[in-house]
Amino acid sequence: MNKMNKYNTNIESTRRGDIQNMGMNQNPYINQPMSMNPVNNNINPQQQSTFNNGDFVKGALIGAAVTFLLTNKGAQESILKAVSKGNELFQAGMEELKERYEDARAQMEANQE
Repeated sequence: MNKMNKYNTNIESTRRGDIQNMGMNQNPYINQPMSMNPVNNNINPQQQSTFNNGDFVKGALIGAAVTFLLTNKGAQESILKAVSKGNELFQAGMEELKERYEDARAQMEANQE
């Protein structure tokens, strides 16, 4: 029951002929002239420093605030109270809108009669 492998396992036969004999000096990605190098060496040292960057400071402040909120029980309670109060005000506003809608609908029905 010795079956022949139907796939070609010789890696060299899958390569193009012109690449097989290419040496290290012919590789387009090795020994590139400096002018073709995509890395820009003329970067201002002030631009390289991320600690002077405003985004770093914003991120650090946001991280500190989130850490404070996640670890301080009093702050969590205050935030939950504020959210609860906002929810109550929202519900009251929705009830007021429903009443105004019903009043307007009743007024329209009275005008139609």
